[in-house]
Amino acid sequence: MSAAAAAPDEGKILSRVAAPEEAQFERQLRPRSFEEYVGQEQAVASLRVSVEAAKLRRECVDHVLLYGPPGLGKTTLAGIIANEMGTSLVPTSGPAIERGAELMGILTNLAEHDVLFIDEVHRLPRPVEELLYPAMEDFAVNFVIDKGMHARTLKYALRPFTLVAATTRPGMLSAPLRERFGIFHHLDFYSDAELTRIVTRSAAILESPLEPAGARELARRSRGTPRIVNRLLRRVRDYALVKGEGTVTEDIAHRALDSEGVDARGLDRLDRRFLDAIIDRYKGGPVGLEAVAATINDDAETLSEMVEPYLLKIGFVVRTPKGRCATREAYQHLGKQPPARAPGQQGLFG
Repeated sequence: MSAAAAAPDEGKILSRVAAPEEAQFERQLRPRSFEEYVGQEQAVASLRVSVEAAKLRRECVDHVLLYGPPGLGKTTLAGIIANEMGTSLVPTSGPAIERGAELMGILTNLAEHDVLFIDEVHRLPRPVEELLYPAMEDFAVNFVIDKGMHARTLKYALRPFTLVAATTRPGMLSAPLRERFGIFHHLDFYSDAELTRIVTRSAAILESPLEPAGARELARRSRGTPRIVNRLLRRVRDYALVKGEGTVTEDIAHRALDSEGVDARGLDRLDRRFLDAIIDRYKGGPVGLEAVAATINDDAETLSEMVEPYLLKIGFVVRTPKGRCATREAYQHLGKQPPARAPGQQGLFG
């Protein structure tokens, strides 16, 4: 498998963009209980207590807001809360609910103690968001019927439910919506050891032979993200079947991921284009995100949500008041010569 064949469109990176047929694959690998969940120990411990307390009181769990980069387990945790409570998970997303009537249909069909999961909650239209306020606080919604002097409000009671909302951009949530959540948890990137446990479990479910060294190689290149390690496992097990003897060894994983364009630090083609633009076109920065996006012909929001968080996490990029700057580690990783120390850049280049 050549690198060209693996990436017919450089804007679509296999390690991060799921094909439609992979949705069932991801669901198959998701943990179904807190016991099976790996990582995010503080969030899981807190949610476990909240769920147990709610069960003892025979109430629904308080509303939960989960935020952090994509692929870290927000949807999975929503499903686990529903499973642990013995209720149903009703999933939707902010962009999918365009009108208040659509939200009303969802809310009125929830059973008692069901878990409503809204992904990308920061993209809810404002009129829809305002309908959520009384639903979250009082388990009721208010209709305004008639108009003018004859207008009156009709209150419709809902069954008690738990709203679990997920967002990659918590700063875009309005204060009134944010304050109605009782539980907040930030999900951070996973360690290599945690990802090794996750991919080992996934390989066992898929009945795919995986050596410990192969699991560690997959974990190192997965950007600290469980969704990515599972997708890379799918690519590598195919490579092992065709180019090897079916077992994912360290050498097979190394060769397969190199052919996919995923390097030893988990950077893919989009990451390297991003860093190359900062280093080669803007002399290491500072440069604004919009300028970088225009240079590499990509979307600034995509770079902000899918590229920057990991590069910031591993110290390849820093944000300054004037824009983004590449660090010495980024230059070294790409095999480029860092510039001489310049005023105001002591923390970046030495």
